[in-house]
Amino acid sequence: MTNQIVAKRYAKALLEIGKEDGQLDTYANDLGQMAELLDGAPELEAVLTNPVFALEERKAILSVFVEKLGISPIAVNFFKLLLDRGRMDGAHSISVIYAELLDEERGIKKAEVVSATSLDEAAIGRLTETLKQVAGQDVQLELKEDPSLIGGVVARIGDLVLDGSVKSQLENLKDSLRRGEYA
Repeated sequence: MTNQIVAKRYAKALLEIGKEDGQLDTYANDLGQMAELLDGAPELEAVLTNPVFALEERKAILSVFVEKLGISPIAVNFFKLLLDRGRMDGAHSISVIYAELLDEERGIKKAEVVSATSLDEAAIGRLTETLKQVAGQDVQLELKEDPSLIGGVVARIGDLVLDGSVKSQLENLKDSLRRGEYA
């Protein structure tokens, strides 16, 4: 399923059910497990999405896997609906969008932070508080390392990019020198 709009509709529908029955985290876990299974077993996804196999056969195969994974009954019905509608190939997209919607529901923004080296707990705490103030809501950091930054950090919150890397500063200095601007 390449249509993100359709994936978002399915994710929103399951999120609404989760809000009604208090199982938001359960469904997030179920979606994640199914997406992980299908990502790790492309041949399974090929069988589940192939209309050459009868729908009842595909549902039987799905039932075996959801039982082994311990998927909740509502999520089982959700996956069967995806099979019925020919949308099983969108399980991964739906899982990602559901997680984003769940974070939004809880007032949490994801912030990707790339640093030259690993950050200690104190630095992570200060960075979290600063980004929380910038975003105006709670943030959850996704930490990555990129030694090419030389030093500093680059933080992305949605479309906002805060670049405090030494690499960026050196490039800006180099551009200024080329233009004949000196400090």
